Amino acid sequence: MRKAHDLSRTRKAKSDLRRLPTEQILPTATDLDRMSSLEIVTLINAEDATVAAAVGRALPQIARAVDAVVAGLRQGGRLIYVGAGTSGRLGALDASEIPPTFNTDPRSVQYIMAGGPKALAASTEASEDDTSLAIAEIKKRKPGKNDVVLGIASSGRTPFTIAAVEYAASRGTRTIALTCNRNSPLERAADFAIVTEVGPEVLAGSSRMKAGTAHKMVLNMISTGAMTRLGYVYGNLMVNVWTKNEKLIQRAIRIVEQATGADHDAASHALKASGNRTPVAVVMLAAGVNRSQAAAALKKTKGHVRQAIAIARP
Repeated sequence: MRKAHDLSRTRKAKSDLRRLPTEQILPTATDLDRMSSLEIVTLINAEDATVAAAVGRALPQIARAVDAVVAGLRQGGRLIYVGAGTSGRLGALDASEIPPTFNTDPRSVQYIMAGGPKALAASTEASEDDTSLAIAEIKKRKPGKNDVVLGIASSGRTPFTIAAVEYAASRGTRTIALTCNRNSPLERAADFAIVTEVGPEVLAGSSRMKAGTAHKMVLNMISTGAMTRLGYVYGNLMVNVWTKNEKLIQRAIRIVEQATGADHDAASHALKASGNRTPVAVVMLAAGVNRSQAAAALKKTKGHVRQAIAIARP
């Protein structure tokens, strides 16, 4: 009976696609195949220029998402992106960038992709209709009240994503929808929605274009905003950046210089003395304390660099 219900819901979702703003024909692009290369890229550029405004109209909801993620992560929860196709790949991209940028536990920001990791490089579009797989995948994560599950679907009608969000919501998890169309099933399944209304694509129905750009911008805002609020940024510096190769060590030295006003030699010495842990080096120099005192302050503030400096100062 469940499978019959899922099949009916999938068919209805697909039939509704033709009514969506993102599926309409862009009048200025109807002769796309007759245009010169310059005309094509000029048109795409003009449409791309509208994306930031579409995202701008959703800023209150994006800020609400940042607050929800901060609250969850502070309690030991996770941010889990869910999506299929382009939407899933965007979630995977953002999740994979968080550990090297902010030196966080890889489990803090995760992704669930329809079709699994192999779908990152190969087309497995049929998997976006597999609601049983979605539920199986989200069950593995054991979502709870401190987690945030963010479902990404330009159409707002992807069965895989809706099923995962519905299951998470049933477990008391905070859920957010990220779509490009209002009043979608995904929006109704989530606690609240971020809707970036970008309209028809230059290449009709190709959500990797304006829709994908808008959602990449939103995910950048959510993850960067949350990590900044949690104190993993000092000023606007990546003070938690990894130091796993020479290039990154030199970047870390420059960050310590900028954060503390120390010269190159002092910053280099502090970074080495900190065990190549950039936030420890910053607290050491900014507060005038040793490595153990800086590390203790960071532990007490759960990694919040500015707060650690404040409590570490003699």
